[in-house]
Amino acid sequence: MILIELFYTFFKIGLFGFGGGYGMLSLIQGEVVTRYGWMTMQEFTDIVAVSQMTPGPIGINSATYVGYTAVVNVGGSPLMAVVGSLTASFAVMLPSFVLMIIVSRYFMKYSKHKRVEALFKVLRPTVVGLIASAALLLMNSANFGSFAVDSLHFWVSVALFLFAFVALRLFKISPILILVICGAIGGIVYGVQG
Repeated sequence: MILIELFYTFFKIGLFGFGGGYGMLSLIQGEVVTRYGWMTMQEFTDIVAVSQMTPGPIGINSATYVGYTAVVNVGGSPLMAVVGSLTASFAVMLPSFVLMIIVSRYFMKYSKHKRVEALFKVLRPTVVGLIASAALLLMNSANFGSFAVDSLHFWVSVALFLFAFVALRLFKISPILILVICGAIGGIVYGVQG
């Protein structure tokens, strides 16, 4: 039953997930954490972090990890969890694959049509909103900690966030280098603390 639910959920996310993987994150969270309860918010944010660090599109990576974790969390075997990963990954890619075949056939012919241009004018701010929603979704106590519970974790998280933001936006430092630097800082701070 969960495989059918995974396929339906990720097919729907793939169909309506405008804006790429980051635009899909809020949809994925709404379905797998809030609606179905297949995982906790902490597990979901961990999956997002791993999905960002692994090669490939974040939406497909997230679907793969969510498919596996959801099946395991409902009591499925590791083999069924692999099938869950494949199901979620296939389902999230299928709408894009079909739509791109159709669109590529007609886009060049109708790209300057007034209705097509109007559609893109509407989609651009929608995509920005979905990406902003994904960013705000990740700004939670699971990622930043709580000042009242663990002030060191909270302030280290805020400092790493600000460093990464400034390094990327103002100094155009490579995201890979930012991940390495932040990982080293986190390892030192939490290695000393633990």
